[in-house]
Amino acid sequence: MTHVMAKGANISLTVAAVRAVLRWVALPGGPDVDASALLLGPNGRVRSDADFVFYNQPRHPSGVVRHLPKHRVPGTEEIADTVEVDLGKLPAEIDRVVLAGSTEEGSFRSVSGLHVLLYDAAAPAGGAPLAEFPVTDVEDVSALVCGELYRRAGSWKFRAVGQGYASGLVGLATDFGITVDDDDTPQPPEPATPPAPAPAAIPEPRQDPATYTLSPAVPIAAPSTPPAPSTPPPAIPAPPTQAPTQAPTQAPVPAQAPAYGYPPQPGPPTAYPAPQPPPSYGYPPAYGYPAPQPQPQPQPQPPAYGYPPQPDPAGFVLPPQGPQFQPRQAH
Repeated sequence: MTHVMAKGANISLTVAAVRAVLRWVALPGGPDVDASALLLGPNGRVRSDADFVFYNQPRHPSGVVRHLPKHRVPGTEEIADTVEVDLGKLPAEIDRVVLAGSTEEGSFRSVSGLHVLLYDAAAPAGGAPLAEFPVTDVEDVSALVCGELYRRAGSWKFRAVGQGYASGLVGLATDFGITVDDDDTPQPPEPATPPAPAPAAIPEPRQDPATYTLSPAVPIAAPSTPPAPSTPPPAIPAPPTQAPTQAPTQAPVPAQAPAYGYPPQPGPPTAYPAPQPPPSYGYPPAYGYPAPQPQPQPQPQPPAYGYPPQPDPAGFVLPPQGPQFQPRQAH
C-alpha cells in the first residue's frame, strides 16, 4: 500500500534500505533536476565533504549512501534521479539524511509533475512505492529539500518537507555546513582551529616587609667599536742604542812645565774610573743622576826649594824644552 503524503507528514519505516526517487516530466526547454543527499549529525551539520553525496561524488566512503545514474522511465516522458540509503548500516553518529534537489537553469516553478517516490530497496523493480509525496505549490527557488529520513526512538521515519532555497544549491549547502568555493561547487567545512590557550597568570611573589630585593641589573650592550681615547697614551721612549763596549780612551794629559832648572818628578799613574755597565734593555738611565765624568789628573808637585829633583832610577829623561830653547827658523 502506498502512502500519499502531504507537506509536513511523516511515516515510520520498517525496511532496512530505501530508494528515494525524484521524478518529473521532461518538457522542451524545461530545467533539469539533480538529486542529492546530505548526512547530518545531531547538530544538523555535515561532518565533512564526504557526507555530501551528489552527481560529482556519487558514493559515500562507507558505501551506505549512493547516487544512481539519471534515466528516463520506460514508457513515459518522465526523468528519474535516484538515491539509495542503507538505513541499517548508517553510522550511529548520523542522525538525519536530507533528500534534496536542485536546478542549474530556471526554478522549480518551471518543473512539471515533480514528485518524490520512496521504495523498499530490497523489493523487485516495478513494485508499488512505500510512500509518494507530490511536490506542489513550489516557490520561485532553484534548490529544494524534498524530504528527510531521521531517527526516532531507535527506528527510522520519513517526512515530506518541500522547503525551498532561493539562493540555490550554494545556500542549501551553506545552511548545512558546507563551504562553497568561488566556482559555486560545494566543499566541506574546514575544521575549526581551536583557539590557542591563554597563558596562565603567574602570581606575584609575596614580599616580606623585612626583606629587601635588589633591582635587576640592566644589561649594558657592548659597543660595536671601541670608543676613541680622549687623550693619547704616553709614548714609551725607544731603548737607547747600545754601542759595542770599548775600552775607555785616555785623554792626553797636557804637559806641565816643571820648576825652572829642575826636571819634573814622575808621579803616580793616572787613575780612571771603571766603566759603568750599560742600563737594562728598554729602560733609560734613572733621571737625576749625571753620567760619570773623568776625574782630574793629579799635578806633579815641585820639589822643595834648594833641592834638586832626584833622577829616575830607570834613567834620566830631559824635560820638554820651552820655545826659548828651540832653534829659530830662517825666514
